[in-house]
Amino acid sequence: MNTVRQQYPLPDDLRVFLVVVRKGSFVAAADELGQSPAYVSKRISLLEKTLGCRLLHRTTRVVALTEDGERLQRSALQVLDDIDSLLDQLNQNRLSPRGSLYICASFGFGRQHLAPALAALQSQYPELEVRLDVFDRHVDLVSEGFDLEIRVGDDLPERYIGKQLLANQRLLVAAPAYLARHGTPQKLADLANHQCLVLKERNVSFGHWQLDSSSGRKDVKISGALSSNNGEIILQWALAGKGIALRSSWDLAPYLASGELVQLLPGYNQSANVWAVYPTRLSHSAKLRCAVEFLQQYFAG
Repeated sequence: MNTVRQQYPLPDDLRVFLVVVRKGSFVAAADELGQSPAYVSKRISLLEKTLGCRLLHRTTRVVALTEDGERLQRSALQVLDDIDSLLDQLNQNRLSPRGSLYICASFGFGRQHLAPALAALQSQYPELEVRLDVFDRHVDLVSEGFDLEIRVGDDLPERYIGKQLLANQRLLVAAPAYLARHGTPQKLADLANHQCLVLKERNVSFGHWQLDSSSGRKDVKISGALSSNNGEIILQWALAGKGIALRSSWDLAPYLASGELVQLLPGYNQSANVWAVYPTRLSHSAKLRCAVEFLQQYFAG
């Protein structure tokens, strides 16, 4: 008896589909994949033909998921992870991970510290392809297609796994020029009378600093004429003598050593450890495991 074999989508077509969804554009997806928009359009058309349904609403400006497309997005992520896990299990040389690893981080830490660490990672594992995207916003790892986030701060989402890479604290600092004009705060309540450089980043409460001390956590309301959603801008303003900043010790070390910035109220700080955060579904991936272990050793050094 003759049977008709069911057609299944190719993994490469699923990967193209996920890139299109993440980038929201055929042109942007083609640029990331190193292909032409015509190639991307062809692969999506073949995928829709294979599955017998429409996956995307296409307009001149935006690409949006259909209901079937949303279902495929969830399933495709799991299917590709299962393929990656299978290849990891079949790979006898577990110390040579291969494939793509998509990583995101905050702009400042990603540029200054994570970028050289990932360059060293790729040198050690030459079959690993590493992509780093930097943001100063909240990132949804699963829906945006990232394998790993390097996050500064202890506000970790419950649905993800986190491993600490580096102990870190945020410190209160100001430039000597600012302190000469406005005086040095002697107690926490004095911050209310100072120009504080306010950062609006990710889920940080705007206009409030939560600071830890030997007597517990304190919430202090602060204000100032300058605010930004970018930590490097806040640091620039602090160096220019525009106000008091709350920045990470890894960011401040050279300026404290040179005297360009002075630490204030040393009895107060804010815990902001550096974490590797990744979805549970990737916890058994050899490439992810090697990356996290490498970064732990790198930052420990």
